[in-house]
Amino acid sequence: MTDSQQAPARGRPKKLSHARIVEAGMAMGLRDLTFVGLAASLGVTHMTLYNHIPNLEALKGAVAEAIFDGWQMPPVDATNGQALPDYLIVFIASLRDLVIANPGLTPYLLRRSLASPSMSGRIAEHQASVAAAYGLPAQEARWLLSTVAFHCVAVAETL
Repeated sequence: MTDSQQAPARGRPKKLSHARIVEAGMAMGLRDLTFVGLAASLGVTHMTLYNHIPNLEALKGAVAEAIFDGWQMPPVDATNGQALPDYLIVFIASLRDLVIANPGLTPYLLRRSLASPSMSGRIAEHQASVAAAYGLPAQEARWLLSTVAFHCVAVAETL
């Protein structure tokens, strides 16, 4: 028997938690995530997962939120003389790396209806910090960052 074909552990499986489900979902990847596949990786039945997560859409949303929450957005630091174009280049590179490392994340970044309140709040905080750091009106910072992020994510998804 190879390492990848280990016999399932005997006895009761470890207690299933939302955090454990999301962690296993992140390891599986959004693009390949299924209830049956995730259940198999956790050593439970897919029906057991339904006791914790109502449907595949909610499961993928929770995994996307965890991925986004784990992303270290580049800090805004205009006080050290970093010009706005220079910051945008760093921001774009970081966002591109996030999308490339997490296939399937794109819809959660581009569609407001799929973004969780936590994700939307974090985006709004980032936009406000850029507006404050560079003396931009809030609406202009929102427009600038949304436009740059949209094009960055769309291009990164094609790579």
